[in-house]
Amino acid sequence: MRLIAGLGNPGPRYAGTRHNVGFLVVEELARRWQVRLDRYERDFEALVGEANREGRRVLLIEPQTLMNLSGRSVAAVQRFYKLEPADLLVVLDDVDLPVGRIRLRASGSSGGHRGLENILQALGRQDVPRLRIGIGKVHASATVAHVLSRFAPDEREPIAEAITLAADAVEFWLSESVEAAMTRYNRRGDEAMGTDAS
Repeated sequence: MRLIAGLGNPGPRYAGTRHNVGFLVVEELARRWQVRLDRYERDFEALVGEANREGRRVLLIEPQTLMNLSGRSVAAVQRFYKLEPADLLVVLDDVDLPVGRIRLRASGSSGGHRGLENILQALGRQDVPRLRIGIGKVHASATVAHVLSRFAPDEREPIAEAITLAADAVEFWLSESVEAAMTRYNRRGDEAMGTDAS
């Protein structure tokens, strides 16, 4: 079994905000796979959808805790299904990447992202694969307002392309490995931005 957790804040107030780009990727996967993502599982504090991909059972979840408490939801699913860290993929926003760039990593720190930090703390380890979607960098004093804002008109096309690319990367991860997906999609994300991966 694999678990794909898109991070965001629940409710209409936050729908479409930068901080909710993880939800948007999971919703794109649900659309592609014709999966309903509207079943609330109380024990997991999450909306859950289920698919069979590459011969594996795959759970898509959107934690319905606030972003900074996402670990409660992800850890509950991980414990229930006895998943290994390599079977998880967390999809989240990243203020340190330009809008539209994606970056996949097999492990590491939270990079200051409180939702991911809460997940790593709840699981008690850092070797949890994560897929970051760039939402643009601002001065540290404006970060909260920035992540809770919506994308500007000139950002909508690159973020839509990034969501498509991120969903492609998730599907590749499911069929191959996180390392193979990193090699393929980290470079492609850089090329899409017109930059070098080095």
